[in-house]
This record gives sequence, C-alpha cells and structure tokens, in this order.
Amino acid sequence: MSDTMTAVIKREPGPGFELGTVPVPAIGPTDVLLRVMATSICGTDLHIYEWNEWAAHRIRPPLIPGHEFCGEVVRVGEQVRSLRVGDYVSAESHVSCGHCYQCRVGQRHICGNLKIIGLDLDGAFAEYVRLPESVAWKTSPSLPPEVACVQEPFGNAVQTALSAELTAANVLVTGCGPIGVFAVAIARAAGARTIIATDPNEYRLEMARRMGATHTLNPAREDVVARVSELTGCVGADVVLEMSGSPRAILQAFEALRPGGQVSMLGLPDGPIEFDFNEAVIFRAAVVKGITGRKVWETWYETAGFLEGGVIDVRPVITEKLPLSEFRRAMELLESGHGGKIVLIPGR
Repeated sequence: MSDTMTAVIKREPGPGFELGTVPVPAIGPTDVLLRVMATSICGTDLHIYEWNEWAAHRIRPPLIPGHEFCGEVVRVGEQVRSLRVGDYVSAESHVSCGHCYQCRVGQRHICGNLKIIGLDLDGAFAEYVRLPESVAWKTSPSLPPEVACVQEPFGNAVQTALSAELTAANVLVTGCGPIGVFAVAIARAAGARTIIATDPNEYRLEMARRMGATHTLNPAREDVVARVSELTGCVGADVVLEMSGSPRAILQAFEALRPGGQVSMLGLPDGPIEFDFNEAVIFRAAVVKGITGRKVWETWYETAGFLEGGVIDVRPVITEKLPLSEFRRAMELLESGHGGKIVLIPGR
C-alpha cells in the first residue's frame, strides 16, 4: 500500500476544489483506516465547493470534504476491538465526545463537542479515510457500495419521517432533493394514506413520483395550500416533513398543516425567516420538531431494516456514479438541478 493517496481537497477559502496527492492518514490506537469504496455528495459538500456564506463561516481549509461513504477496513489501531481488517463498514459522520450532558443522556447526535467528518475532520473524497472505531457501522454485504454509502443521508430522512405517526396519515413533503425523496419512500413504506410532494424542479418531482408520492405539486405553478386542502378533504396535512429550507416552503408547511398536526423540520434556511408565530404554531396547536443528523444508533438500525430488508430500494435516486476525478462534473450536475444522489468512486 502506498504512503500517498489521491484526494479532492479544499486548499484555501474560495470557490472550487482541486484533485491532489496527500499522505495516507495515520491512525491512532482507537481508529481504523478505511479504503473508500464509494462516497456520495451532500448539499453541504456543494456549499463548501461554491463557498457560500455558511461555508465561509464554518469551514477551515485545508480540508478533504465528504461525509457519506462506505469502504473496507485496511488497518486497525491497537485498542480497536469490534472491527477487523476486511470488514465492510459505513460511518456515522457525527463524532461525539461521549462525556457531555447530551452524550450521557443518549443524545450523541447533538453532542455539545461535536466534530463532523468532512467538515471538522478530513473526509472521504479520497482513497482512504481515518475514522474512530466508535462511529463505524458494520454493513451487510447485501448492500452494494453505491447504496451502502447513502445510509448516512437516508438516516436523516428516517429520523425526520419517523418522528411522527405516518400510518394512514396525510403527509406533505416540502422539498424533493434526495433526502426529501427518501422521506417520500419512507412515508409510503410506513403506510401513509396520501403523500403530497412539492418542489419547483420538475426533475425532482418525477423522482418523488417514482419513489411513491401520490401527488406532486410545483409551487411555481400551483397554490400549494389550496391544493393540499383539496387533496385532504379540506382537513390539511396531518404531518409535514420540511426538507427544503426554503422560507416560502416553510410558510406553506404551516399554512397547509391541520390544527394539531406536526411539522418535522430538517431543511436549513440560509438565514432568519419571519412568520406569524401565533397563527402558525400557537393557535394551530402545532407540534414542531427540529431534526438534526441521526440518532446513534437507533436510526441506523431502522435504516438497516429499510435497506437490508428490501423494504425500500434507493437506487432510482442514485442517478450518477462517477470516478473521483470527475468531481467537477458531479458538482455541475447538482448545480443544474438535474441530478439525484451522485456517487463518486475513488481509485481505479
């Protein structure tokens, strides 16, 4: 094994990544070294590539991005007990401290000292990645690499969707990026009565239909609130899964919600938004849940149930598999809005 590897690198502040050669990561006593078999691109990676305002305040180059991945263990630290060379694993990207209040009460996904692979620690847009044993997830060989590497983002959809009772419910999913479309599939698998998906991008709406949406609405052409009322017998949505982060979609989410319904919010607005809190939440008796990441490890077991059990096939959402060297093409596809989940394959 060589001492160097090919990686996609954010060398310095500003737009773009570059392909370069860097040392293979050294591992500590509780770490493992993974040969990356597949790594998928998240909207967060696109923000880092474009270097928007969030990235400029959050990211400290140099950095190897990439936090959705799977691979084969090729080295283990001397204190590692649960993994062996040759194991097939994915990883929880949130590295928790294990000592803060949240960690001690079973909320590791919102650790007070959280570090994230690909944001705070070098990530998986490379031939090899180092990760602590504590975040490794042994994966079934039944999952091909392009599916195994999306367990992490699929888990976001799992936690968001399963935070509410979906069986026989009228569900509204606002935002049909890959995670929103995953949420559509989960709502279908959970027995939702009606699944209404909204997005201004017709390409994404078609993905939502393929994954189980009963109705799709383009907010650029239709009155979403009026149509949701019509489709639910003038009752409104029992559950809204807000996956877009769009201020307009968030306002529509609350307006389309029935009194006493629940909004689960995963999408991240670019900044503060203003709305009538009294009408949207208080007088509507709305339940509002903020969702971040995945519960460790509860969500991962639920994810395995959906994917390894064959309940949900995510492959229609994986629209491209490209060599790592073609990362620019991948980013351009995402910027164009004509890509689902794009997977990069390191090595030859």
